[in-house]
Order: sequence, then C-alpha cells, then structure tokens
Amino acid sequence: MSSALPPLPPHDAYAASPAAKLVDCNMSEHGAVIREIFNDAILNSTALYEYQPRSEGDIAQWFQQKQAAGYPVIGAVDEQGYLQGFASYGLFRDKPAANQTMEHSVYIHPQHRGLGLGELLLRALIKRAEQQSVHVLVGAIDADNTASIRLHEKLGFVHAGTLTESAFKFDRWLDLALYQKVL
Repeated sequence: MSSALPPLPPHDAYAASPAAKLVDCNMSEHGAVIREIFNDAILNSTALYEYQPRSEGDIAQWFQQKQAAGYPVIGAVDEQGYLQGFASYGLFRDKPAANQTMEHSVYIHPQHRGLGLGELLLRALIKRAEQQSVHVLVGAIDADNTASIRLHEKLGFVHAGTLTESAFKFDRWLDLALYQKVL
C-alpha cells in the first residue's frame, strides 16, 4: 500500500445529509472526537468487543499505525467542521498472502445517527479501497446490529459466516457476523 492517500470523491456523489462533507481525518483535528465515538461504542454497545475506554495515547498510536500503513481515516463533518462519524480499514489478517483483504469499520457519533452518514462513509471507504487496489473488504458485525447488517447488504456485501458466542460482553455471549465485498 502506498502511504499517499488518493483524493476523496465529492460528498455529493452519495445520498446522505447534504450538510456532511468528507475529509481525511488527522489526530490534531479529529482525535478527541474519534476517541469520544470509540469510547461510546465500547461503553454502550456491542459494536466493539472491548471493555476499557481508549486513552488519548491509544488514539494517537492508532492514527500513527493508519498513517504508516497508508490506510484511510475518512470523516464526515458538519458545516462547522465538527466530526459526525468516521470510517477506516486495516489488515483483516496480518499474513502476507492476505495483504489485500481489509477489515473496515464505520462509527457514527450518537448525536448524528440515522442521517445517512454510515452509508456516505462506507461508500467513500469502498471507493478509497478500490483506488488502493484492495481486493476484499470485510465487515465484522455483531449479529444483533441489524442496522449495520442492512447497510452492508444494501452496498453489496454478502454474509460470509457467523462466529457464534465469540465474545462475552454485558453479561451475555455475542455472535460475530462476517460480511464481505469483493471489489
């Protein structure tokens, strides 16, 4: 993967909130809100199979790893530049033969859900993956997250399998559904 990211397509190429604008995120401008979004998902949902909130240092390291590998962090911002959500990808498996298969994630700030931002971001992420010659995108989705599953199916992802009782959070076992799109 080249470390130079291709340009983002114009935001009006996708159906979403007309006020949303796509940007390439960076730690100094977006790190605090990305941390807030991640930590909300950790503490209040099964979107992330983690228990402990992420620190500022964790987010700085996350950004460094994304930048070093040339992986995008695409954000949707409002008219004032406030980050409403973000999407990114990284290696699905850290094996040389699988270096063109990426696991992606899309997270929306709780105050901005239901506005079409997930679709806007996932479409932009797919486009970026195509530009970077990614062969397969994989979404690892909690099987109870029907909104995310519907979004992935709408954009051409297919169910590739479910890992039953693969995580334990909120006093219950969770199933992980894998959705893939061959680009």
